Amino acid sequence: MRLIDSSEVPRGDILRLLTKKPFDEIELSERIREANKKIFGADLSAVEIVRLIVNAVRERGDDAVVEYTQKIDGVTLEPDKFLVTDEEILSAEANIDAEIKKSLTKAAANIKKFHEEQMPRSWITYRDHGSILGQTVVPIERAGIYVPGGTAAYPSSVLMNAIPARVAGVGEIIMCVPSKGGAVNPNVLYAAKIAGVDRIYKIGGAQAIAAMAFGTATIPRVDKITGPGNIFVTLAKKEVYGHCDIDMLAGPSEILIIADETADPIYAAADMLSQAEHDPLSCSIVIATDKIIAEKIAVEVRRQLKELPRREIAQAAIDRNGLIISARSIDEAVDFANTSAPEHLELLVKEPFTVLPKIKNAGAIFLGAHSPEPLGDYFAGPNHVLPTGGTARYFSVLNVETFLRRMSLISYSKAALLDVSNDIERLARAEGLEAHARAIELRAERS
Repeated sequence: MRLIDSSEVPRGDILRLLTKKPFDEIELSERIREANKKIFGADLSAVEIVRLIVNAVRERGDDAVVEYTQKIDGVTLEPDKFLVTDEEILSAEANIDAEIKKSLTKAAANIKKFHEEQMPRSWITYRDHGSILGQTVVPIERAGIYVPGGTAAYPSSVLMNAIPARVAGVGEIIMCVPSKGGAVNPNVLYAAKIAGVDRIYKIGGAQAIAAMAFGTATIPRVDKITGPGNIFVTLAKKEVYGHCDIDMLAGPSEILIIADETADPIYAAADMLSQAEHDPLSCSIVIATDKIIAEKIAVEVRRQLKELPRREIAQAAIDRNGLIISARSIDEAVDFANTSAPEHLELLVKEPFTVLPKIKNAGAIFLGAHSPEPLGDYFAGPNHVLPTGGTARYFSVLNVETFLRRMSLISYSKAALLDVSNDIERLARAEGLEAHARAIELRAERS
């Protein structure tokens, strides 16, 4: 972790601190490269590995899914065992901790209520001569949700992906999640039940993404894939885009905290580490307007690191992408934040709602000392699937509209068409499209 003055960071460089290497340029660790050599017989890049898996699943379906699930995850599953059974879901519900069950249920209710507020409406308007224009909003028919299951289980990701899809009215929601020894985490299964997931498959990795994108004899083809994953999952989503839609290319988690002289260093340090423990590539940055606060936060990060069960991961992230910048003013801090467009932006300042109008780019904004990022991760209601790596400049948080499509409605009466026919014919011929012009002209002549 570095502690530097803002004068040492040219404004444009703050973006590069958050937007690390593109996924297709990230070098795999030596441990992963050695494991991949044993599986693929060559030292392949992540892009090459993903392309190989995706193409294999597209060509050989379930057989390829079985092969790579066994080779990569060490789990042997025949196609008739991919699907989680009703008995497994009931067993999970019976064995889940009662307090966790209550908390998941409360969180699900908050998430559902928030996303119900987002539902757009279809509309129709009437114009001259009886013409009708409008827009109809319809859900996609089948959504595929990916839920990570490598170093940890994420029932919160199930809720954040499935509930907006259900609120949107998606016809069928399927879910893919890696299993350990053929079993899925009970908390994940219970979350899927209360969120309204229709079918759950014990498959993870790039092979799961390919299976949902192209369909196999066992796993149905979906219209859209949502949900975060590791580099292989993300690159697989990139590879299949166009065969189906995806939500976004979500990278390692990141947080940027603006802290003024009133910020509690203990809170700021804890919030930095809440992201650092996700992944060694996670990014945690504080921009402090007070040098003394900046130094205290650095001390707190080092102290709190010692107490974390996932200390090794958090330490690697802090060493690689941990940064505390001492800024000259709130305006300079905001300028850095808007340039970086972080996934999570916390305003640990005296008057956060005064600063809020100045914020232009962020995935989610957390205002005040008592609105820490984990509140959004789990419980408040807004979605935690957010754009990363500076893409909040043009991507939005996952929401109900992620699962909706808009179709235009056009209905002209004879009189309405005649009134504009000359204009349409003129424009069509200006573009050299005679058949377009005649489609209008013939109707005008026969009226």
